[in-house]
Amino acid sequence: MGGLNQTISEIASKHLPDDSHFLVGVLISEKSGKKVLNVLIDGDNGVNIKTCATVSRSISEEIEASEIIEDAYILEVSSPGVDYPLSGKRQYQKNIGRTLKVILSAGSEVEGVLLEVLDAGIRLNSKKKGKGRKMIEEEINLPLDEIEKSIVQVSFK
Repeated sequence: MGGLNQTISEIASKHLPDDSHFLVGVLISEKSGKKVLNVLIDGDNGVNIKTCATVSRSISEEIEASEIIEDAYILEVSSPGVDYPLSGKRQYQKNIGRTLKVILSAGSEVEGVLLEVLDAGIRLNSKKKGKGRKMIEEEINLPLDEIEKSIVQVSFK
């Protein structure tokens, strides 16, 4: 499946409307015997439904023309949901000021407000319990290569 994933990624990247949009990933699965291609795109200023529809049409046309997939398939183009882990510096950049839950490769978890995206990592303002009930804030730098996944925490306050 690596080959098809790569091919669909290249096609999708080619059909993004402009440089402010970027490909987050391509997920390929199967449902009722049909291939399901889930193309996730994002933009520095978000993504709207019209953009998703336009990109979807362009990808479909190219798949049909080049006959990459012979059988019936389902193509879904969308922006990643809030529960989808961030990937790449551009997605982190877009979420500065939001609270992230970061799971590190070592297995530990850190939660904090994303302050800055650095060359090879991110800086968070994290709160932890100090002595008594007092909360202590500390700024921590996390290298990107030590991050397993980061998920934006949605607050309903």
